[in-house]
Amino acid sequence: MGVKVDHDIEASLQRSELLAVLGDCIREINDPGELAYAAAELLGRQFNVSRAGYGTIDLERETITIERDWNAPGIKSLAGILHFRDYGSYIEDLKRGETVVFDDAEIDIRTKDHADALKAISAQSVINMPVTEHGGLVALLYLNHAEPRQWTPKEIELISEVANRMRTATERLRAERGLRDSAERLTFLDLLGKETADATDADAVMQVTTRLLGEHLCVSICAYADMESDQDHFNIRGDWSAPGSPSIVGYYSLADFGRLAVANLSAGRPLVINDNLAELAPDEAKTFQDIGIAATISMPLVKQGRLTALMAIHDKQPRLWSQRELALLTEVTERCWAHIERVRSEQAARASEERLRLATDAAAIGTWDYDPVRRDLRWDDRCKALFGLPPDAEVTYEDAFLAGLHPEDRDRADEAVRRALTPGATSRYDIEYRTIGLRDGKERWIAATGDAFFEDGRAVRFIGTVINITSRKRAQRHLQIMNATAAAVAAELDLERIVQTVTDAGVELSGAQFGAFFYNVIDDQGGSYMLYALSGASRSAFENYPMPRNTAVFAPTFIGSGVVRSDDILQDPRYGRNSPNKGMPKGHLPVRSYLAVPVASRSGEVLGGLFFGHAETGVFGAEHESALLGLAGHAATAIDNSRLFKALQTLNATLEQRVLEAVAERARAEEHLRQAQKMEAVGQLTGGIAHDFNNMLAVIIGGLNLVQRKLRKGDTNVQSFVEGAIEGAQRAAELTKRLLAFARQQPLAPKRLNPNRLVGGMSELLSRTLGETIEVETVLAAGLWQVKVDSAQLENALLNLSVNARDAMPAGGKLTIETSNAHIDDRYARENAIASGQYVLIAVTDTGTGMSEDVRAKAFDPFFTTKGVGKGTGLGLSQVYGFVRQSGGSVKIYSEPGHGTTLKIYLPRSYDGVAEETVSRPTEEHPGRADEVIMVVEDEERVRLMAAEALRELGYSVLEMPGPREALDAVQKGQVPSLLFTDVVMPEMSGRELVDKVKATHPDLKILYTTGYTRNAFVHNGTLDFGTELLSKPYTIDELAEKVRAILDR
Repeated sequence: MGVKVDHDIEASLQRSELLAVLGDCIREINDPGELAYAAAELLGRQFNVSRAGYGTIDLERETITIERDWNAPGIKSLAGILHFRDYGSYIEDLKRGETVVFDDAEIDIRTKDHADALKAISAQSVINMPVTEHGGLVALLYLNHAEPRQWTPKEIELISEVANRMRTATERLRAERGLRDSAERLTFLDLLGKETADATDADAVMQVTTRLLGEHLCVSICAYADMESDQDHFNIRGDWSAPGSPSIVGYYSLADFGRLAVANLSAGRPLVINDNLAELAPDEAKTFQDIGIAATISMPLVKQGRLTALMAIHDKQPRLWSQRELALLTEVTERCWAHIERVRSEQAARASEERLRLATDAAAIGTWDYDPVRRDLRWDDRCKALFGLPPDAEVTYEDAFLAGLHPEDRDRADEAVRRALTPGATSRYDIEYRTIGLRDGKERWIAATGDAFFEDGRAVRFIGTVINITSRKRAQRHLQIMNATAAAVAAELDLERIVQTVTDAGVELSGAQFGAFFYNVIDDQGGSYMLYALSGASRSAFENYPMPRNTAVFAPTFIGSGVVRSDDILQDPRYGRNSPNKGMPKGHLPVRSYLAVPVASRSGEVLGGLFFGHAETGVFGAEHESALLGLAGHAATAIDNSRLFKALQTLNATLEQRVLEAVAERARAEEHLRQAQKMEAVGQLTGGIAHDFNNMLAVIIGGLNLVQRKLRKGDTNVQSFVEGAIEGAQRAAELTKRLLAFARQQPLAPKRLNPNRLVGGMSELLSRTLGETIEVETVLAAGLWQVKVDSAQLENALLNLSVNARDAMPAGGKLTIETSNAHIDDRYARENAIASGQYVLIAVTDTGTGMSEDVRAKAFDPFFTTKGVGKGTGLGLSQVYGFVRQSGGSVKIYSEPGHGTTLKIYLPRSYDGVAEETVSRPTEEHPGRADEVIMVVEDEERVRLMAAEALRELGYSVLEMPGPREALDAVQKGQVPSLLFTDVVMPEMSGRELVDKVKATHPDLKILYTTGYTRNAFVHNGTLDFGTELLSKPYTIDELAEKVRAILDR
């Protein structure tokens, strides 16, 4: 127990000694910073810790600023700015005014995640004693130890006591320091104001300011800069440097000084850096270090949201800037920039006044100043001149202003002045009026503006300006006259009214006493320039002068080469020098000033001349000349239009007949051209047909002649000649079908079918036809749509294309037939004259020699062939083309020489029904019976005999009728056949008409038509009527037998 008492006594003695020493320090030390260091040293040595110190707190930034601290040997100082969050969360306790104590940073929950950072600054064990003012945390007394340590309550109590005494002493010292700083600040600012008072420009103000501020704060450099518009680059225009520090004047980029500089200054916040090497990234600090700066405060000037200027103090050594220094820089900067703005405003005002003086001189603006209280009026020289007064004239409101106004404008102008001087009314004065010169009598137009100023409810001053607007008013009036005249003559076609309007306008524009228009006409005696219109004088004044005299002075007007303007015509020796008149002729209107302007058409022809005169001299000026030239232009255009209108009237009288004759002539020429083209086409067509038919007929006729000769001799060995004649006839029949297909007159029997089945069924035919050297491949699309076409014609078209492909591959090759579904868009449809929509594509491709561009262009032409003579008719592709187009489709060729050929056939999709299968049946006999009667109606006897004999050969009974009349009579008499076999085209009555009449009484009678060529009604668009049977000529007996048997068996 005694030991404890001894310890308590010892601790009490130590506490008393420490507080006594602290009291001595408080009494003796007058600087807050020195006192804080002395207290820290006492505590550090008393408790044998690693460090003790005192720092100010910035709660918003959560930082502590330490100017100086006490450190045990080997311990590094923390002087500078530290962020609490870097060392744990205990700042929250400090904000609440609580003392923060932790014995071991690695264990305390507030610091264990930051223990390494604390140990790095020798603060594993800590006491933080808050110092508060007015309830807020303002400072901190702290003790740090590098090793874990258990703090006793007595120690904490003593440290708290020291902190409280320090707070009281510091507040007193700071108040005293504040008074001293305030006195120093005011003394400095007073000196600054005196030194800059006489500065007349911004640079002078800144030079004085930077020098005084730099010397006062003992910094290395004080500088100012202007920001560029890009908000990055700035120009340091001037600086003050202490001895040993270089100038930093130059051009810089703000971004090079780091992100903190950009963020703070752009936001209008000062940039404060105590040690750039410690506080900035190495590359950012290097920018400062390169210009000899270690510490800085930069103060921004922000206007309308934009950074416009900077002012800064720098030190070449790290420096802990005080709030006093920051506050002084802020105040000096604001005062400096305010002074600069005032200096610049004064400079601008002086410049503005000078510009105004120069502008008023250049614009000939007069000024006036009226004191309505004393009724004192002051005019400058220009204002006096606008009222026709000399510079030395005395002026009053009544005797100068009101007296000089035009009578028509006097009341209006006086009322405008009284209104401006009336309190509560508009003080603005803005009016245009005319003056009549008080001394010179000239009329002028004036524009006057001004403002009234009031004191105590009455006008005390009225000032403003006047400007001469006579030229503008004259130009406006001229423009109005010109526009009105132009509008009037543009709509006028009467020549007399045109020239009168122009002459009247010319007198008003020029101010002439009279004007005349002399029109250039040729009379019976060869005279020219007769008086046509007169204005400002009676026509009787010109009775003796119906045209201008041929004087040299007016020659430019007569020939249209220029304007004649004379200030005094009587002084011109060229005027009136020819006999019998010299000078002004007797009885002529008195004229001294003359203005004559030629009126010339677009073609250059001189239409006439405008002449204007005045009895006084010097009346006409350049502006009158310019105005009358424009007027002459309007006159020329209107006269041209009038003459053209008359010519048009004359032309219209004969135009209709001439148009009719031209149209008739063109129609005759077009008809001749069509006839020539038609004959040329017919010639080409018939020539080709004749060539091929002659070859076939030679075989037929030659073969039959040989048969005839041999039979006369009794020689029956004629089979080969008969077969040759039949073959020739079949070739002729095939050529006929091709011609009909080409002409799109071959009747089609369309059926719905699946193209894949048709192509697949042709494989054997193609292999047999094309030979072993041609490889045939079919590529058939799944899900292929149906089409509605004549299957025989489609098969014939594909066979034609295949044979052509074989001929293009003389050494063999590959033939590919492909099918697919396709969609034709609007563009392709328009280009190929078909409907857009869904189609089936059948493509035939060979690996042959291909086609040139010229061959492709002619491939579908009839009788065009690249084969040798006698080897091709030239109708194969034209037949394919005719069939496809007749079926509503399109066919295209794609080919290049040496790369083969592809022909693509597009056939429209059929949407309804199922495919109608075409079953090929072997040739079989179709015998008839004697009780089956066939009536043959044919006007061609040989054709009728052949058909009748063939039917009898087949076993039928036959009634032969040479024409429809005979057939109709026979039926009416009771000779009703089992089947009526009739030609379509016959004299007197067509086959269709015959059938209609017979069916009227025998509707069930079976009918078979035959024709070689038809356009008649029973074939619609190349398609058979429903239920109509047709046998096309020529036909074989087998075809006849099959068709007749099928109809009778139905």
